[in-house]
Amino acid sequence: MHRITLIPGDGIGPEVTASAREIVTAAGAAVEWEVAEAGMRAGEKTGRPLAESVIESIRKNKLALKGPTQTPFGDPYPVYVGDRVYPSVAIGLRKELGFYAAVRPIKNYPGVKSRYENVDFIIFRENSEDLYMGIERMVDADTAEAIKRITRGASERIARFAFEYLRKLGRKRLTVVHKANVLKMTDGLFLKVAQDVARDYPDMELDSRVVDALCMELVIKPESFDGLLLQNLYGDIVSDLGAGLIGGLGVAPGANVGVDCAMFEAVHGSAPDIAGKDLANPMSLILSAMMLLRYIGESSAADRIDRALSAVLSEKKHVTRDLGGTAGTREMTQAIVAQLN
Repeated sequence: MHRITLIPGDGIGPEVTASAREIVTAAGAAVEWEVAEAGMRAGEKTGRPLAESVIESIRKNKLALKGPTQTPFGDPYPVYVGDRVYPSVAIGLRKELGFYAAVRPIKNYPGVKSRYENVDFIIFRENSEDLYMGIERMVDADTAEAIKRITRGASERIARFAFEYLRKLGRKRLTVVHKANVLKMTDGLFLKVAQDVARDYPDMELDSRVVDALCMELVIKPESFDGLLLQNLYGDIVSDLGAGLIGGLGVAPGANVGVDCAMFEAVHGSAPDIAGKDLANPMSLILSAMMLLRYIGESSAADRIDRALSAVLSEKKHVTRDLGGTAGTREMTQAIVAQLN
C-alpha cells in the first residue's frame, strides 16, 4: 500500500483532486491518501500558505499529488518555510524537496481538438538552476542584471534522468536544446555534458537543436520528436508550447522528481472564476495521477485509467465544455469510473 500526500490546492483544485482520487480508487490501485493543505486557502486559515507539516508529509510519504495553488501577493501571507521565503507555493515545494527534474509528457488524446496528430514526446526540464535561481541585482538606477548559472553536476544529473526515463519506455531518441551558438560557456557546457553522458547509452540516439529552431520545428512537425532535454528557462517556455500542440494546459500532465520523492500535479492554474461551479476539466490531474501510478509500479491501474479516459474522450458525450461537451466535472468523473467498472 502506497501512502500519498494529497494537496487539494485552491480554486478548482479541490474539485479536480477529488476527481483524480475517485478514479485512482476505482482503478483498484493500492494507495491511501494523506490530505495536506497548502496554497492561498491555507494561508487565509493559518497565515502559512506552505506549512512545514506539508513538506514533512511529502518527505515521509515520498509521493504527492497536487492540485493547482494560487500565489499569494505580498503580505499578509508570504510563502515562508522556516526563515526561507519563496515567490510561490509551487517553487517552495520544488526547492525544499529538491525536485531537480520536471517531466511533461506531450501526447494527443482521441477526441481532444488539436491542430496536430500523432504528437507523443516527453519534455525533461532541469529544475534547479539557470536564470530561475533568481540571482539578480540593480547595477544602477537604469540597469538590472541576472546571472545564468549552469553546472556540470546538475546538467549530468538531468541528462542521465532523461536517458533512463526514455530507456524504460523503450524510446530511443533524446534531443538536447540549447543556445550554445551565442551562450558558448553556459549553454555550451549543458550541451557538452549531455553529449558526454550519451556515450553511456550507446543504444540510444542524442541529437541537438538551437532553441529558436526547435520552436519552429515544433509548430511544423511536432510528431518527429521523442524526448526533449532543456534547461530551466527554455523548459518552462517550451512546456507550455507543447501543451498548445495537444489542446492546451487542461490536457497536459506534469511531475517534479527529486532524489527520493516525487510530486505529480496539474500544470494549469487554479481558475478561481469557475471554482465550485462543476465546470473544471479534471483531465490534467487524472493524467498526472496516471504518471504517479506508473512511477510506483501500479502500471496496470494506470493503463486501465488510460483506456477508460480515452473511451470517454472518444465518445464526447460526458466531457467538459472546454473538451467540446456539456458535462460537468462530476459527470465526466462518473463516466470514467463507469468505464472502469
